[in-house]
Amino acid sequence: MKMQKVFSIFAIFLILTLNFGCGSKPNKISPELMGTIKPSEQDVTPDRYILQPADEVTVLSSRVPELHEQSQTIRPDGNISFETVGEVSVAGKTPREAAELIAERLSKLYTLKGENPIDVRVAINRSKYYYVIGQVVIPGAKIFTGRESTLSAISRAIPNFRAWEDKIQLIRLNRGEDKKAKICEVKFDQMVINGEMRYNFLLEEGDIIYVPPTILAAIGLTVAEIVGPIIGVGTAVTITGGAATP
Repeated sequence: MKMQKVFSIFAIFLILTLNFGCGSKPNKISPELMGTIKPSEQDVTPDRYILQPADEVTVLSSRVPELHEQSQTIRPDGNISFETVGEVSVAGKTPREAAELIAERLSKLYTLKGENPIDVRVAINRSKYYYVIGQVVIPGAKIFTGRESTLSAISRAIPNFRAWEDKIQLIRLNRGEDKKAKICEVKFDQMVINGEMRYNFLLEEGDIIYVPPTILAAIGLTVAEIVGPIIGVGTAVTITGGAATP
């Protein structure tokens, strides 16, 4: 019976090895096509930020005490509301445009002097994310601020011992119809060992970083999934007199 199990594992190992060797490759592009803007050069001024539901904004206006330093979370319908100005639709607008809308409403009640009598600031960004998935210690959605790069994102996610650091992929979704996503390999090991910064791409909102397992790690994970239930991997443990016995 044990020999049959060993033979089954070997057969699965062989099949998976052949599949990994013959699998189709994703439609990849060269690093140069991903853009050359450095994180330090990216413009992340408030005028470029687009407000969306779940963002929290704070209104500043020393001339309108009842609004000054009041914070609101943008609702799913894209609105915020204040007793003085009522409902204001701010989703899809910049903070400056939102401030102008509020100032327009208040102009009927107050004499607002100055170029920008109302200021709207993003207190908490909750609407923009990028994603790191695969063989990392801390996977999942990450808040996008506008200056994240592949190096900073992967470093924060922390590749684990199964990660294939030479084959990490940056997947950039294409918003246009009938267009394929851009996929580029990010050679993380070359960045950290050789300082090869041409792979340190500036991320965009919605980017996905996929950290694949090495071939051996992928085979091991797949074998464990398939064979585990067959051979009963994992032994029940019984506590007897303070000692653990299988």
